[in-house]
Amino acid sequence: MQCDILWTNVHLMTLQGEGLGILRDAELASRDGRIVHVGTAGSAAHLQPATRIDGAGRWISPGLVDCHTHLVYAGNRANEFEQRLQGVSYADIARAGGGIVATVSATRAASHERLAHESRPRLLAMRREGVTTLEIKSGYGLTLEDERKQLQVARQLGQECDVQVVPTFLGAHAVPPGRQAQEYIDEVCQSMIPAIAAEGLAEAVDIFCENIAFNTAQATQVFEAARAHGLAVKIHAEQLSNQHGAELAARHGALSADHIEHLDDAGIAAMAAAGTVAVLLPGAFYFTRDTTLPPIAALRAAGVPLALATDCNPGTSPLTSPLLAMNMGATLFRLTVDECIAGFTRNAARALGRGDRIGQLGVGMDCDLAIWDIDAPADLVYRIGFNPLYARVVRGQPDPI
Repeated sequence: MQCDILWTNVHLMTLQGEGLGILRDAELASRDGRIVHVGTAGSAAHLQPATRIDGAGRWISPGLVDCHTHLVYAGNRANEFEQRLQGVSYADIARAGGGIVATVSATRAASHERLAHESRPRLLAMRREGVTTLEIKSGYGLTLEDERKQLQVARQLGQECDVQVVPTFLGAHAVPPGRQAQEYIDEVCQSMIPAIAAEGLAEAVDIFCENIAFNTAQATQVFEAARAHGLAVKIHAEQLSNQHGAELAARHGALSADHIEHLDDAGIAAMAAAGTVAVLLPGAFYFTRDTTLPPIAALRAAGVPLALATDCNPGTSPLTSPLLAMNMGATLFRLTVDECIAGFTRNAARALGRGDRIGQLGVGMDCDLAIWDIDAPADLVYRIGFNPLYARVVRGQPDPI
């Protein structure tokens, strides 16, 4: 059989079966952007590769998947970080025009070009650590025009940087200044979701369900509107309090419930029954100095898939390193090495509704790879501030980093 590329003399983290699905002294082949062979040394003798690459004993994992980011925004809130270090409360900062309002103002004022210019370095930083797919949410426009602008820039950057971008509409991120929550949610559901869906700008709809944002009745309204227009749903839930948002989202077949520090047993059961992925965001936990840990043991026991993500955003997780997020997942949340790596591959892909195409190394999967100069998979989680990426492969094409 003809194939495009055959990698030999490599160790694989296939993420198939239990744990990492490790296959040592292995071979992997691709054709037309898909994986066509995975096996031990010598098993590819029937293949006729156009290109043969000796992997020199390196490790190959699926390309990393960051399933929760707010990467496209304008402005800088480092000044607020400095203020909080000096004891100023978030509420006082918000009353003075800071917080999310500051990012909304800056994002609205930015042109397409300016917004892309400010966001591009964040995407390139993730690309350099092996990311081949990531979600980008809107949510800093809070008008149809500005939400549209964020989603358009997200797609543009994905094309420029050779990263598969999965766009999510987060119009229900916050109540815009001068608006009432219910009035704004009605606009999100009646005007914004139909327009975003008609233009093909998003694959899913998200909402921040919290006592400082939107309630479960409003979340239900958003989910029903999203489903009516053929969009998947997900939720920011139980970050600050238990509003039972994750349980509600699971009943609506949500792809994921994200943050979930205050998740209860009923929410866990609902997520397990629905197959909803728990997306853990240790960057936000660290940056906000949170002390309430997600119920990791209960989620494990219930068989809920655990994903990890950077939550890249200007206010609570200015993080662009999936490798550091893995370390945080291990040190702060006590995840295992296998859970951390699966959290940025197999389970992250599931959280985006892409589990049938990415996140694992198997025949028929997209040939998105991260090739690492490491001694063992634990090196990806153990090291801090060190990037061992040797190469990325996107749809079967080696991609200079």
